[in-house]
Amino acid sequence: MNFLSLFVLIPVLMMCGLWAARTLNQIRAVMVTGASALLILAISLVYLYVNERTGSSSAILFADSRVWFAPLNIHYAVGVDGIAVAMILLSAIIVFTGTFASWKMQMQTKEFFLWYCLLSSGVFGFFISLDLFTMFLFYEVALIPMYLLIGIWGSGRKEYSAMKLTLMLMGSSALILMGILGIYFGSGATSMHLAELVQTHMPLEMQRIFFPLTFVGFGVLGALFPFHTWSPDGHASAPTAVSMLHAGVLMKLGGYGCYRVALTLMPDAAGEQAWIFLILTATGVIYGAFSACVQKDLKYINAYSSVSHCSLVLFAILMMTRTAMTGAILQMLSHGLMTALFFALIGMIYARTHTRDIREMSGLMKVMPFLSVSYVIAGLANLGLPGLSGFVAEMTIFVGAFEVNSVFARTLTIIATASIVITAVYILRLIGKIIYGSIGLNNGSLQQSDATWDERIALLFLIVAIAGMGILPLGLSRLINHSVILMVH
Repeated sequence: MNFLSLFVLIPVLMMCGLWAARTLNQIRAVMVTGASALLILAISLVYLYVNERTGSSSAILFADSRVWFAPLNIHYAVGVDGIAVAMILLSAIIVFTGTFASWKMQMQTKEFFLWYCLLSSGVFGFFISLDLFTMFLFYEVALIPMYLLIGIWGSGRKEYSAMKLTLMLMGSSALILMGILGIYFGSGATSMHLAELVQTHMPLEMQRIFFPLTFVGFGVLGALFPFHTWSPDGHASAPTAVSMLHAGVLMKLGGYGCYRVALTLMPDAAGEQAWIFLILTATGVIYGAFSACVQKDLKYINAYSSVSHCSLVLFAILMMTRTAMTGAILQMLSHGLMTALFFALIGMIYARTHTRDIREMSGLMKVMPFLSVSYVIAGLANLGLPGLSGFVAEMTIFVGAFEVNSVFARTLTIIATASIVITAVYILRLIGKIIYGSIGLNNGSLQQSDATWDERIALLFLIVAIAGMGILPLGLSRLINHSVILMVH
């Protein structure tokens, strides 16, 4: 068995361990053991990939393929390039920190973590898959648990949010399936393996039909405007760990799918139709930032901020320059870490104040300094402070987008760049309102405490990752560089 399959197998083994667990401590032990194993395996994969890449020019490393469904020549095909390795590392970090963020989960704890592990298994399977149908299958496995995780363990209008999210993402899945089948039959390929499909040049007429279907299908999960409306409601109602995994990893499936499937397999149509989606993504960047400015709920603020940042990922991918695409991958990593940190902090603050309304909070620094400092760091990373991950990703995107020698592209780039200023406005105003100042009446009447040991583990891990990416970005750039160059060519 290829060792990449361990990323799918470990969450399944965790589910078996959870099924056998009888006490809360046993459930926690299973989750910590499994999440730690995934993180160690992901770090080992980075090390192995870097060493293997030094002496290899292959596009995909650690590849393996087994026939799964012979009539359609569907294979269980796995393999990774630098981008997939980076996404796997991000996923492992979020699963690990999300486990500690859910340490005090009391309601149906075993069932919650069972669905959480199934969601994790789908995410990892998606990133290691090289067969389009297998990739789609894992995509569905990652989406299905969201309905129950939000509908049962969520808050607020959780049933409405869960149903809205599920219906919109099922609709996007239908578009993806049509796109995949169109690519398979339209290209005349004998299998759905990405390596073969890349070599089989699909007729332009077919690309024009199936590129928008595939891009929009994956783009819905990546918060493509105007199909983003499921995202804020889903984020606002989801429990903490699910919000972390949802925004930190699941939304990256959309950007990764647009890159890996839509642009890689149908580059001619992408070149022709990119201007349409560039307008939509630039609109999403500004719309998300402005919408965050007027929200009063902490989760909705971060949710609309995620719409803005994820739109920036799709915007950069569509520019199709080496620098912009590098920036898109860095932005996926940066946003995954930042938004996971934000949602973890929001859940911890809510547990102490019993409110997410910013009008009812102030002076948190005086009663929960560790959480407050962590929130400030997350906010500064979100607005692109140099030395943190947000600056590296956004600067790379804007420089790469401006390299396109087109008045249209550069005009949209300038418009998208305005999001930096808008983001600074709502982040700094938010920090000033809830972190500093005198303790509000609502806050002062509640018994409050600072972060516990399990919460500090999750927060410190994410903060170190954000700072590490901001201070030493060249390591990640080298990791994904070979894959981006091949894509651009």
